[in-house]
Amino acid sequence: MDPALASGFSQEQFREACAELQQPALAGAEWQLMMETLGISIYRLLDQQTGLYEYKVFGVLEDCPPALLADVYMDLDYRKQWDQYVKELYEKECNGETVVYWEVKYPFPMSNRDYVYIRQRRELDVEGRKIYVVLAQSTSVPQFAERSGVIRVKGYKQSLAIESDGKKGSKVFMHYFDNPGGQIPSWLINWAAKNGVPNFLKDLAKACQNYLQKT
Repeated sequence: MDPALASGFSQEQFREACAELQQPALAGAEWQLMMETLGISIYRLLDQQTGLYEYKVFGVLEDCPPALLADVYMDLDYRKQWDQYVKELYEKECNGETVVYWEVKYPFPMSNRDYVYIRQRRELDVEGRKIYVVLAQSTSVPQFAERSGVIRVKGYKQSLAIESDGKKGSKVFMHYFDNPGGQIPSWLINWAAKNGVPNFLKDLAKACQNYLQKT
C-alpha cells in the first residue's frame, strides 16, 4: 500500500480542528478578516509561493443539527443534486483506502478541474462535547490518471469541525486551501473564492433543509 494513503490523518489533525472550533487560532500569522455574512466570519492568509489565499471560516449555520450537517457533507450522491458545479463525483477503493474523484465545472473558456483526495470523518468527545470532524487532502493513485482537457488540482486540503450551537443549529469551523493550477490569474481565483466560500455554506445549509424533507 502507498504509505501516503496508509497514514491517512493523524489523531492530532482531528484534535487541531476541534481546538479551532473552540478557540480560533489566528494569532502569529497574517490572517485578515475578509468578510462577515449571515453569522459567518471568513479569514484569509496569503500563501507567498502561489499568491493565493487559504481560508478559515467560523460561524453558525441555523436549523442544521450537527449530525445532519455531517451526513449531508459526506453524501456524495446527494451533493450531485444540490451542487451545480459538480460534473462527476464518486468514491473508489484504491489499495484498501477510499479515494474520492471529483470533477468541477469551470466556465468557458477555462478548463474543468478535477480532484483526487482522501477524506475521513470522525466523531470525537471533547470534555463532553460531541464534535464531528471531516478531513480531506489531495492524494495521487495510479487508478486515477490525469485526463486530457482537465487540470488536476494537486494542492487541496480541507478540514471541517461541527458541533451543536446549543439550539437547533451547528457551530462550524472550516479550514480550506485550493490551488486550481493552470493559467488563471491569482486575483481571479481569489475573487472566486471570496464569493464561493459563503455561497457554498449557504447552499450547504439549504441542502440540509431539503435533506430532511427527502428522507
